[in-house]
Amino acid sequence: TKPGHTHKTTRRITTMRNVTTQHTCNKRWMCRRQKSRRVDARSKRKQSIARADAASTPNTDVPSEAGRASYRPNSYKDLVEDAIRATCTALERGYNRVEVDYPSLPNAADSYSGASDDYVDANVQQAIAAGRWLRETKGWRSHIVVPDNEELNRSYNMFKSALELEDGISMGSLTGKVQGFGAAAWEELSFLFGAVGRIDEMVLQKAEEASKEADVFFFINASTIELPEVESYVDRIVGDRPALLWNMELDTLRSDLGLFGFPSKDVHYRFLSQFLPAFYIRQRDYSKSVSVAPFLINYSGALFREFPGPWQVMLRQDGGLLACVAEDKERLTLFDFKEELLKAMGLDTEEKGSTLEFLRRGYKTATWWEEDIKQESSSNWRS
Repeated sequence: TKPGHTHKTTRRITTMRNVTTQHTCNKRWMCRRQKSRRVDARSKRKQSIARADAASTPNTDVPSEAGRASYRPNSYKDLVEDAIRATCTALERGYNRVEVDYPSLPNAADSYSGASDDYVDANVQQAIAAGRWLRETKGWRSHIVVPDNEELNRSYNMFKSALELEDGISMGSLTGKVQGFGAAAWEELSFLFGAVGRIDEMVLQKAEEASKEADVFFFINASTIELPEVESYVDRIVGDRPALLWNMELDTLRSDLGLFGFPSKDVHYRFLSQFLPAFYIRQRDYSKSVSVAPFLINYSGALFREFPGPWQVMLRQDGGLLACVAEDKERLTLFDFKEELLKAMGLDTEEKGSTLEFLRRGYKTATWWEEDIKQESSSNWRS
């Protein structure tokens, strides 16, 4: 054999070894990469499961007594949970008459500017969600009370599946079973002329039984005319058990008290004043004209309270964040709330005691329910 052939054979064997070694390294690298991907996939699955568990587990953190420096919930579900956590804190501290007030619909003002059915249905849905939270975290049974049997018939049929699936959540009405010949005749006539649908007697029977076993009562969607019925229901049936006025916009209802055809102001002095605002958001939009460009400045904010924190004046930022600019242990009037927003914006430019300041502020700076302290049976609604 020629010497050159030996060198060629040696080079060929060396090349094959190099290729084999490289192939083995590539194979090992691919195995490590696949293993790493499997580990990453398992890790991501674990993280996803952990996030899902965290999302499904109610947050039971107690609200801070110092309040919030800013507020913007991540979702509407978070807002409802913040409201019920503040409510639970109030109930655990001995308050059994509690008010909760926040915008019923996302991106909506606190007044009924849209279709009333949307607000009615949203309040029922959120009361059911709050009742579910109480059942999961506290083991409490909730009874949702609507104004009359007609609304009970409508809401019960709409949310029938949710009510039947949820253990410990029931629904009834202020009216309850119709008593007396006159009331029964009126209900029959209403059904015959198509005003309302006939409600099943079994539903009323279940509602009556559930009201006896309930641990907490949610009152929703009542009007000013129906406030005395709410008071009567609380006295007769609720007793010492917790009663929650849930998103009833009490400030709007109070403004009608004392007018012709409406209940007297005593309803506030005697009954509504007992209810502690555990979670409260009242949004307001304002504007002020100035002598330089842009000549008109719009600003907005919210009066905010999350028990056991103080009452806070929140100024709305461009991104929708509510930032605290002032706070007080006692409830601020709407006038004081507006004045604090003006100070935060640097728009309180009138000289103190001047005519311009009087014209801007006006003669009346408080409503009758904010002024009449001596007639109230309780100061809870201010604290």
